[in-house]
Amino acid sequence: MRELHSRLKQLFPLGELTEQRPDLTFVTVPQEHLRSVLLHLRDREGFTHLILLTAVDWIEEERFQLTYLLSDRLQQRTVGLRVMIQRDNATMQSIHDVWPTAATYQRELREMFGIAFPGSPRIDDEFILEGWNDIPPYRRDFDTLKYSEANYSDRPGRITHDPAEHMKQQLYPNGK
Repeated sequence: MRELHSRLKQLFPLGELTEQRPDLTFVTVPQEHLRSVLLHLRDREGFTHLILLTAVDWIEEERFQLTYLLSDRLQQRTVGLRVMIQRDNATMQSIHDVWPTAATYQRELREMFGIAFPGSPRIDDEFILEGWNDIPPYRRDFDTLKYSEANYSDRPGRITHDPAEHMKQQLYPNGK
């Protein structure tokens, strides 16, 4: 996979390289070069399948990391492209025209993280969270406890344990 990285680096300004395994590599790509890198990988390097498109909320850095996972089934190798975008007013170019399956991932990321993908099919249609009116729930600043307390009532007879204390009792029943 280092050969692939070397070829890509000659064509595009790439960032950090991380080799997870001999057949799995992650490369950081500047947002403005993603489409070109994707097309190159698909058309010239044999990466014919988009396996996954997902996001990570790096709230402390005020950024989202989008990860595009691509597969070259013939050579049994996988490459992940990491793209960092600003968290505030998060927008990323749609790739549904490169891989149609991306439209589904992009709809999910729109609802769950609030990342916009202008031009992606049905991007503004409700997808998973019908009638949702709060901030996107996969964002790290979404307060799950506050949301639960506001939307769900306590059920009689239900006991809630502090998770840390509960695990201590499970792991160390004699207090040792």
